[in-house]
Amino acid sequence: MTGVQERKIRSWWNRFVRRYDAADAEVRLNTRLKESHTLRVCRETLGLGRALGMSPDDLRLAGILALLHDVGRFEQYARYRTFADVKSENHALLSLAILRREGVLQKLSPRTQSIIRRAIRYHNRAELPAVRDRRLLLFARLLRDADKLDIWRLALAYYAAPPGRKNHAISIGLPDLPGVTPEVLEDLREERIVASKNIRSLTDLKLLQMGWVFDVNFVPTLRVMVRRGYLEKMRNVLPADDAARGAHAIVRAYVDRRLAGSPESKECPAHPRLM
Repeated sequence: MTGVQERKIRSWWNRFVRRYDAADAEVRLNTRLKESHTLRVCRETLGLGRALGMSPDDLRLAGILALLHDVGRFEQYARYRTFADVKSENHALLSLAILRREGVLQKLSPRTQSIIRRAIRYHNRAELPAVRDRRLLLFARLLRDADKLDIWRLALAYYAAPPGRKNHAISIGLPDLPGVTPEVLEDLREERIVASKNIRSLTDLKLLQMGWVFDVNFVPTLRVMVRRGYLEKMRNVLPADDAARGAHAIVRAYVDRRLAGSPESKECPAHPRLM
């Protein structure tokens, strides 16, 4: 990808986002939410990419991938007034449809187009599918890590906000009920990504988000998460009961193990500099 191609895509993205400025106040609010989220994911991506020793050309591609990964969110909210894919449509596939419709990628090489499209398609899946393409795997994992870093920030800001200041689009309409669904706790005990089908309450959602650490690919991502205190902040918004405390302890132990360089730490074959 050349610098000229990068600038043209960025110019298109800015024009695309501005289309939603004329919508009603609710759509504008959530458009701006996703606009700022996207720009922060771009920054997270570049920060992680530099920590991994990526080349300037790869950083350019990673930044554009981050910029485009959520373009479907704008149309999703304008159409359905929700960010819940299960109540509307898969926002990754909607992003791809928009990119095709607008011809955003058509001037890029077929290889670059394939990396962008496939990484966007995979970014919101519970887990990455089996991918043999090492270069694609690097970009897909990088995007997923960067996206998580900002979603954690957004979620924690929502949980800490006073009742009258909460944007409930972030909680996707889940009730704030006592207790934890047993299947959610079982997934965490087994160090698995929590199955979304078992999410029945806001507490379950918090535990699902906390359990995303099991899908973090790069040690620099974990270091950023720990430095920002995300796990402790999440613990502080969980119920003060044994189940929630136990779930937090499981996740914290996993992170400590990864950071200590345990043999159980996940490796990413796509890049040699994970540590």
